[in-house]
Parts: sequence; C-alpha cells; structure tokens
Amino acid sequence: MKKALLLTLALIAAGCSEPIQRIRTMTKLTLVAAIVMVLAVPLSLSAQNPLVQSLKSVFDITKTNIMATAEILDDEMYTFRPTDEVRSAGEILAHIADGQFEFCGSAAGEANAGPENFEETRTHKAEIIEALEQGFAYCERIFARTSDAGADDAADFFGAPNTVGGMLAFNSVHNYEHYGNLVTYMRINGIVPPSSR
Repeated sequence: MKKALLLTLALIAAGCSEPIQRIRTMTKLTLVAAIVMVLAVPLSLSAQNPLVQSLKSVFDITKTNIMATAEILDDEMYTFRPTDEVRSAGEILAHIADGQFEFCGSAAGEANAGPENFEETRTHKAEIIEALEQGFAYCERIFARTSDAGADDAADFFGAPNTVGGMLAFNSVHNYEHYGNLVTYMRINGIVPPSSR
C-alpha cells in the first residue's frame, strides 16, 4: 500500500503525461525510490545487536548523570539526608555502585560479582566515585559480551525468572530510581541536577 502510494506520488511529481518524458520519469522514479528506501530503513536496524545497543544507550544516560552528580556534590552533600529514615546522598551513590554488580552480575550469571559491599565500606567522595567507576566498568563489560540473541537467555532476579535483557534494563531502572532521589536532594539544596543543565 505504501509503495503504491509513493509510486503514484512520484509519477505525479514527475509529470508523466507525455510519452517523451518517460525516460526522465524513470530516472526520477529511480531516484525517488532510492531516497524512499534509504529513509525507510531505520538507522538502528543497521547496527549490530540493536536491542542490546538500545539498552546500553539508556544505561549510558544513567551512568553519565550519576557520575556527574557524584562529581559535583561536595563532601558535605555526601552526608546530606532530608530525614533520618532515608539514605544519605553518599549512601545512595554507593548503593548504585553495588547495584551494578548485583544486576549486571545477574545478567551475566555471576552471583556475588561485587568485590565488596560499597554501601557499608565506602563513605568518602573519592572512595564512592571509585566504586561507581568499578561498577559501571563491570556493566560495560557485560554489555560488550551480550548479543541480541543472548539477551533472551534466562537470568535470575532474586529467585524469580527473568532474562539477561530484562536484568540489564532493570539495572537502568534502578539507576534512574536512585538518580531521582539524588535530584530531589540536589533541588532541596539549590543544586541544578546534571540532567537539567
């Protein structure tokens, strides 16, 4: 249906009413068809492993915003918590670092992939930034070795069945959940979050 419509539009645009113009019309039709084909193929389909690459692009956004947050907060903000019942900004960032190993480790089938419990062991800005770098680098390696075909493989989600792709997606959801906490903390303190700059 789309092809017929495009062909009709091309014929009208080419002015195909006279027999002498048929050669020009064919040349124009070929050009129009080539343009339509190029525009009709999504660029993402030309990429290898488009599913995993799309999951990775969301992960990259979360990583960028979280690392920028970790860098712009000063030492005092690392200890800030709006109420006693919630984590401090530093604890949230360390928890995010732990999550990289938890969820990407689940995607990789590697239980207890983290070298330590960062939320319990890291309290200073430089230590937490280093933990985040380790965690994000670990996930980068898992993304690099995951194919679209492998994204459908089984993975464990705290004892419930899931897939490798599902765990990679959940990791980004978890990152965004806690980045949202950090955005609130920053706004309370008059800091513009990285995603709003």
